[in-house]
Amino acid sequence: MYIDPGSGGMLFQILAVAFGVISGAALMFSSKIKMTIAKWRRAMRKEENAGTEENK
Repeated sequence: MYIDPGSGGMLFQILAVAFGVISGAALMFSSKIKMTIAKWRRAMRKEENAGTEENK
């Protein structure tokens, strides 16, 4: 399979922009992502504690 140099350069630019957009979005929403993960972990701990208290 042959990819001419112009197509390869264009593909690299598209991938570079996509990576930049994804990285930027992750940085912008990192605090919300962390809060959501922390909420899930707290909910899982509550479920575990409720299950162990029922077994006592």
